[in-house]
Amino acid sequence: MRSANTDAAAVPGGNAWDQIDWPIVHRLVRGLQIRIATATRDQDWRRVKALQRFLVNSYSAKALAVKRVSENDGKRTPGVDGEIWATPEAKWQAIQRLDSRGLRPQPLRRVYIPKRGSTTKKRPLGIPVMIDRAQQALHLQGLEPVAETRADPHSYGFRRNRGTQDAIERVFDLLAKKTSASWILEGDIKGCFDNFGHGWLESHILMEKKILSGWLKAGYVESGKLFPTEAGTPQGGIASPTIANIALDGLEALLTERFGSTARSLNRSRVRLVRYADDFIITGASEELLEHEVKPSVEAFLAARGLELSQEKTTITHISEGFDFLGQNVRKYGGKLLIKPSAKNVKAFLDKVRETIRVNRSAKLETLINLLNP
Repeated sequence: MRSANTDAAAVPGGNAWDQIDWPIVHRLVRGLQIRIATATRDQDWRRVKALQRFLVNSYSAKALAVKRVSENDGKRTPGVDGEIWATPEAKWQAIQRLDSRGLRPQPLRRVYIPKRGSTTKKRPLGIPVMIDRAQQALHLQGLEPVAETRADPHSYGFRRNRGTQDAIERVFDLLAKKTSASWILEGDIKGCFDNFGHGWLESHILMEKKILSGWLKAGYVESGKLFPTEAGTPQGGIASPTIANIALDGLEALLTERFGSTARSLNRSRVRLVRYADDFIITGASEELLEHEVKPSVEAFLAARGLELSQEKTTITHISEGFDFLGQNVRKYGGKLLIKPSAKNVKAFLDKVRETIRVNRSAKLETLINLLNP
């Protein structure tokens, strides 16, 4: 294996952020990620770890990590130290500060943002300091190929080249036929990101355990007070979506093994999973199958990871009654499947438009139009 310094040509010496050859940087990192994915597919875990170490020590990976956190949507949102990397000099210095062995993570800054589809409820976000964000972005480059290679086939959230439209297309494919399943379990995991068991994550996430543990146990600061984190992975951390996906992957294989070990049994049970991050539905041939067999299997799977279903929000619905999933309402009318924006989603959208108009009544018409166009 070549030395980590062999990619130095892409990252010139001196104070030269603007001179970095980004196409070469991307090509070098991508090449290593492909090798990690291949080793993962072959289940050569020793080689996976060796390639991950090589990747996180490379200048190219460090440069990409700094670029990601200093040019994304949160680039102007500081952590507890108030630091942001707004100049080429600051970004260049950040590459030199990154250590593949990990720095001691600082506590996260706790903020609250509105929950999706709600104007009153809020969910907590943990904002790491810039250097910790870059540290996560660095190690994530070695973790993502593993996660992607081992991911459930019908998991669509926080994955490259996948989105909500793909998940909804899968729902249509599963439910549109006359012979499709008629019953749907709508799964709701109680406080998913806040309750992952650290022990399970540290045992199953294929990366440096000391670094992962540091991220998980960094704690957070709220109203000037430091609070420990005994469970969960913080919403707001760059690595959190991938970590959550890894923890939830395997549910589809479990359901297929139990309820569809053969094509005939799978067609009879019609048990299929569609998941987007922590939102999921499971189809089934009958209400009894979903209630007494599928649901207990899901609960046992989640319990091992420190999670549980919300008994109030997890429901089993007949397709003729319809259900909401990812902002869409899915329902069969007279045998025909129709998918349209959910009433709740439409209301949230209209409320947002009304609020934008209300607070910009004195603005120029051109300004208001520019605010509404997106």
